[in-house]
Amino acid sequence: MAHPVLHVPVRDVTDDEVSSYQANGWAVLPGLVAADYVAELRERALIRLRAREGPFRNSFVDQAFGQDRDIARNDEAYAALALCPQIGGNVVRLLHGVTGVRLQVTNLLIKEPAGGDGHGATVFHQDFPWMPMDRSAMLTVWLALADVPADMGSLRFYTGSHLHGTLGRSFTREGDDALTQQPWLHGLEMSPPLDLKAGDATVHSSLVVHGAPANQRDLPRLSFTATYFDADALYTGSRYGQTDDLGLEVNRPFDHPMFPVVATS
Repeated sequence: MAHPVLHVPVRDVTDDEVSSYQANGWAVLPGLVAADYVAELRERALIRLRAREGPFRNSFVDQAFGQDRDIARNDEAYAALALCPQIGGNVVRLLHGVTGVRLQVTNLLIKEPAGGDGHGATVFHQDFPWMPMDRSAMLTVWLALADVPADMGSLRFYTGSHLHGTLGRSFTREGDDALTQQPWLHGLEMSPPLDLKAGDATVHSSLVVHGAPANQRDLPRLSFTATYFDADALYTGSRYGQTDDLGLEVNRPFDHPMFPVVATS
C-alpha cells in the first residue's frame, strides 16, 4: 500500500490524553481530524454504502454492525488518513514501549437503526484474542464520520480491563460475550455515554473490553476505524483470515505490503 500524498489535517495527541489512554485502556480525542476532511470522508462513505448489494448479515459480528473492510486499500482519502505520519506518531506515543507501528486493518463501519433489519448491540469483547501477533501492543482509532450521540451507539469501555490480559474470544457463538465469560468485569468502572462530533475519535487498546448499544436514532451510525500494532511484533502462525495465505513466516516480523510501517520513533 503506497503512502498517499494527500494532506491530512490531524492534530497531535496531548500528554494528558496519552496518560489517560495508558491508565484506562481507552481515551477520547476530540477534534482529532479536521471537519472539512471528515466531511469528504463521509461523502465517500455514503457513496460506497449506496452502491452495496444488500445488508451485511453473514456472522455474529454482522448482526452488530456492517463493515467495508480494508477501505483504505480502495479509497485514497481513507488511505491518506490511515497512513499519515501524524496518526502513526500519535499511536507510537499512545502505545507503551514501542518504537514503530504497522497498520493492521481499516474499516468503514455502519450501525443501522435498531429494529427490523437493523443492527443490534455490539456485545462486549476484546479485539486481541483473534490476533496472530505475539504481543498485544495494538490499538484502534475509531473516528466519527458524522455526529454520534450516545444513543446512536458510541462505544463504551470497561476502564482498566486491559490490565487483566487476554480474556477469551467473542462473536463465535451465542452468549460468548466477555461479560458472560468473565462476570467479575461488572465490578470495573464503565466509561460514561459519549456524545461525539464528526471528527472526534476514541482510541482503545486491543485488550480493553468494549461494546456498544444498539442505534436508537433514525440515521445510521457512520465511523471509520484503523488498527495499528507494534512494528516489531512476530507472526505466531495462528489461523486468521487476513494472514493465512500471505506466506508470512512464523516467529518473523510482519514484513508484507499488507502491513506497512506507518511511523517510527
